[in-house]
Amino acid sequence: MKEKLIINKKALKGEDGYKTFSIRIKDQTVADLDKLAEETNRSRNELINILLDYAIENSEVK
Repeated sequence: MKEKLIINKKALKGEDGYKTFSIRIKDQTVADLDKLAEETNRSRNELINILLDYAIENSEVK
């Protein structure tokens, strides 16, 4: 008897702990991100998340 192929349900979009949205940023910022992405072998998206996490953790409201 053959074993059954088990296919788990995929989480619906937005239920993976991430949200998608668009922002406007300067051309130079995109160029800087792309250069950093190339130097670190990381995606632009991954770098943006790293940089945002750092900025949030190291921000202070006065």
